[in-house]
Amino acid sequence: MQQTDVFLTYLISERRVSPYTVLSYKTDLEQYKTFCRAVTSLEEISEDPLIIRSWIASMLEKGLSARSVNRKMTSLHSYFRFEMREGRLSSDPMLMIKRPRTRSGVPDFVDEDRMRQLLSEVDFGEGFGGLRDRLVLEMLYQTGMRLSELISLRDSDIRFEEMEIRVTGKRNKQRIIPISFILKDLCTHYLAERNRELGQTDTFLVRDNGKSLYPKLVYRTVNYYLGQVTTIARKSPHIIRHSFATHMLNHGADLNAIRELLGHANLAATQIYTHNSFEKLKKVYKQAHPRA
Repeated sequence: MQQTDVFLTYLISERRVSPYTVLSYKTDLEQYKTFCRAVTSLEEISEDPLIIRSWIASMLEKGLSARSVNRKMTSLHSYFRFEMREGRLSSDPMLMIKRPRTRSGVPDFVDEDRMRQLLSEVDFGEGFGGLRDRLVLEMLYQTGMRLSELISLRDSDIRFEEMEIRVTGKRNKQRIIPISFILKDLCTHYLAERNRELGQTDTFLVRDNGKSLYPKLVYRTVNYYLGQVTTIARKSPHIIRHSFATHMLNHGADLNAIRELLGHANLAATQIYTHNSFEKLKKVYKQAHPRA
């Protein structure tokens, strides 16, 4: 077994990292290993800071965002720390590497009117696929859950009597999110159609062939439908999550309550949405105050 496989097994068995996070780590390490092979002709991950810096530079030159590069660096950092833990490495070479500076901006989000237009006026079609796509967008917006949380939902996670959904987030931490009658009815309708078309399945959201949804498919779906109501540059499931938090805050929701709904470990991760709320406050002030 290759050392990277040992590391990935460790993430699953001991760290209890989600399958989607493990897949990201695996992809990042394989990409770095491919780069090392091209540079050194060796079939192993290099600990040489010069090679690591070259890899980072090559990604930035290809137009990869600083945020994406930093995430890949985190994967490499975690791998080297594991190697130190196993006694195969004396120090972490990533400590010598400066991370690219990320743009600390306010998260993009879709206006409330646009989300209302999307979920009330856009035609999703009459078939099973259209019903599922409508449910995907409604569920992302009404719950604020992550993409990985959405596609890992099981039928048993939808608690109809309690009007809630059980979500398994990062590090397998579970949280409960309340749902509206609109979402409950949509889930009920979807389940009836799914079971009629495909039979009973364990995974809640499935493709037309009965297999589970996968991230790229959901990205494409969200991008397509958001493109019908908004011109914002980024049209992704995470943008809908940002919209959920921003709209909740604008309507007076407590920041701690939003933190719990989003599954954030601490309040600092949630406070960025106050910037969006403050921007709205400034706009209202300028429009309404006679001296503004």
